[in-house]
Amino acid sequence: MASEINKRVVVMTAGGPNPAIVINALHARYPDLHVIEESPESKAEIWRRRARRLGVLQATGQLATMIAARLLRKAAQKRIDEICRTFRVDPNPNPRIPVHKVASINGADTLQRIADLKPAVTLLVSTRLLSRKALAAIPCSVLNLHAGINPAYRGQMGGYWSLVEGDRENFGATVHLVDAGTDTGGTLYEVRTTPAQGDFISTYPMLLTAAALDIVSRAVGDALDGSLAPIMPAGPSHLRFPPALWTWISVGLTRRIW
Repeated sequence: MASEINKRVVVMTAGGPNPAIVINALHARYPDLHVIEESPESKAEIWRRRARRLGVLQATGQLATMIAARLLRKAAQKRIDEICRTFRVDPNPNPRIPVHKVASINGADTLQRIADLKPAVTLLVSTRLLSRKALAAIPCSVLNLHAGINPAYRGQMGGYWSLVEGDRENFGATVHLVDAGTDTGGTLYEVRTTPAQGDFISTYPMLLTAAALDIVSRAVGDALDGSLAPIMPAGPSHLRFPPALWTWISVGLTRRIW
């Protein structure tokens, strides 16, 4: 008797409503799904990493924007609820889906969990960067849902930056293979959408995530079927970071892009 084909999906995430809608949508189609949920990076860890790369002033300004955006999430809840209704998605965790808690997706406990679960495909949604060592140890295709169009809007807040640059046609999301870079792996699918008047920096991620559910499902299906067909997109490549608070306020006041 032939063994059953492995259709197990593992989603790695730091948790939250945006990943939850992806997990719930995938589980409806691929029921053999497990979640590995890492503890989110602390603000101090993020600040130290950015300060080393970008300098103390810029890192502090970016951290201030992240805090402000988090404080505005309550104000954004009405729009987020509307997005969930429009796309018919559920942002609440499903208690029937197994969740394995870890400190970091790069930890030894995560790699042991992957070895035990033996997934056919692994999807990253809102996690820290996967280390080279961890990536090399995962014995299946690793995909990432990125809220931006690669390669022009790699990194963070790709939707926001496309609007700032007057590139509204590229307000979208990408599902791509994970490699050793930051959103540099081959593109599997892209989707573009249009923000509503009430959208801003705290709602763009949910809108882009909801709009990307179909391409996420298609990419996972391709991985399970062994038919992944990545391409390397053309155009300039830019790694994005959250805007410093003063940049965000200035752009918002002058161009009404929040």
